[in-house]
Amino acid sequence: MDTTTPIFSKNDSLKFFRTLNSRVNNYFKENNIQKTGNWKLHLKTIILFSVFLTPYFLIITLTSMPFWVFFLLSIVIGIGMAGIGMNVMHDGNHGSYSNKNWINKFMGGTIYILAGNVYNWQVQHNVLHHTYTNIHGHDEDLDAGRIIRFTKDAKWYSFHKFQHYYSVFLYGLLTFNWSLTTDFKQMKAYLKRKLSYGDVKSPKILWTTLVITKVIYFSIWIVLPMILGVLWWKVLIGFFVMHYTAGLILSIVFQLAHVIEDASNPKPNEEGEMENTWAIHQLFTTVNFAPKNWLVNWYTGGLNHQIEHHLYPNISHIHYGKIAKIVKETAKECNLPYHEYRTMRSAVIAHFKHLKELGRQPQLA
Repeated sequence: MDTTTPIFSKNDSLKFFRTLNSRVNNYFKENNIQKTGNWKLHLKTIILFSVFLTPYFLIITLTSMPFWVFFLLSIVIGIGMAGIGMNVMHDGNHGSYSNKNWINKFMGGTIYILAGNVYNWQVQHNVLHHTYTNIHGHDEDLDAGRIIRFTKDAKWYSFHKFQHYYSVFLYGLLTFNWSLTTDFKQMKAYLKRKLSYGDVKSPKILWTTLVITKVIYFSIWIVLPMILGVLWWKVLIGFFVMHYTAGLILSIVFQLAHVIEDASNPKPNEEGEMENTWAIHQLFTTVNFAPKNWLVNWYTGGLNHQIEHHLYPNISHIHYGKIAKIVKETAKECNLPYHEYRTMRSAVIAHFKHLKELGRQPQLA
């Protein structure tokens, strides 16, 4: 990753963000509602945890169930796992789940039962991704190693010609890699760079937390089912299927917002300065999809309203549908982009078309 920190312009001659902030704040004030989650989010939390944990308890109690039932239950756990990540953990770690800090920390900590780590996630997502959105060398969400080329600034290899075919199979490995290797690599790299978010903790505490939570995680999902009588090969297959399902869902939702033709990849100039202010930068680098689809809205935790989320990560996703109208109107008044795809299907097609274009040899693209 590039170590030169980009500097965003402070010249907002359009007064876009100032105007938008005033209108958004007035919306909450006039309607007498808080920016954090409410009963809708609390009910959703109960539903998603039920989807996540009920199949697990069925598996460890009904150990002689047919394999096809076991397989389907593993998929359901993965669906619940992704849902908790997008709705509960995400809002918690952004401090938008509740107006009580301890509740946010508790909900953010649900990432530990999803195979992740709070420190790593907050640095990668809250610091690097939300600050330097779609800037090559700074936003780690664009870094897939050599295997997938997400930007034109990434090095091209001949096998990238086929990435629009094979990438979807690799997407499913996201959380599986979290559980095994990614967290250890990230923590080593982030501590070396002295990156942090919120309260700064000592490396000793962070490493101890990582190791202990990993031991507990694998004890719950692999060791305990075996002790209770589930065949070892079933446990390993179920573990992989669960993660593959969650990883595939999360990866596709993430990519539709930023790795798509309409989302640009701005670069700083030689002095490290960006052309736009941070807020306007978000409009150029972020895309919404399926804004009117109630199921997509509900299940993805408002991540289909990525523009609103990037401008207001401290506001709970349950409000994005309402403030989207304000953001869209203000952007239009300032003659700024507001990219969105009407359906998820059209966004998925656009994403893989973009991957195909990025996979072409640079001289021919």
